[in-house]
Amino acid sequence: MLVVKVPAAPSRHRVAVWRELRRIGALSLGQGTWAVPDVPGFAEGVRRVVELAERGAGEVVLLDAAGRSERDSARLEALFTAEREDEWQEFLADCGKFDAEIDKEIRVEKFTMAELEEEEQSLERLRRWHRELKVRDVFGAPSATEAEVRLKHCADRLAAYTDLVFQALHQM
Repeated sequence: MLVVKVPAAPSRHRVAVWRELRRIGALSLGQGTWAVPDVPGFAEGVRRVVELAERGAGEVVLLDAAGRSERDSARLEALFTAEREDEWQEFLADCGKFDAEIDKEIRVEKFTMAELEEEEQSLERLRRWHRELKVRDVFGAPSATEAEVRLKHCADRLAAYTDLVFQALHQM
């Protein structure tokens, strides 16, 4: 548990702390109270939150916390997993956009190196995002497995598109 207090002004410090908490996947439990699983993947992010808060003349109180009952622990795990599930759903939607973009480029026969580089960058962004989500998804959200399959599908689609680009370029 993190209890975070950062002065309202200047707001940039509060915003920096809030962004870092969101980036690491912390679960907001209320005004200034956040939860993260006590696993190594979160330690560096928590350290950055403390540093950012202190830089803004604020403070963070770190607490070890456990539910008073199994029900409380299960509820916290469910809340955390629901947030990860939302992120996985957004990831899956972006995989769909990637797939649609490849379809469009094939349909209009846009087989250029510039377009290929753009699609490679899009796939790399998806890969980075996937790695970050996997680190935060410590309880295993339901869509994580589907996301892995969809990412592989995106990589396969890019490989096929790459072949088409090279075929087109070598026919010139």
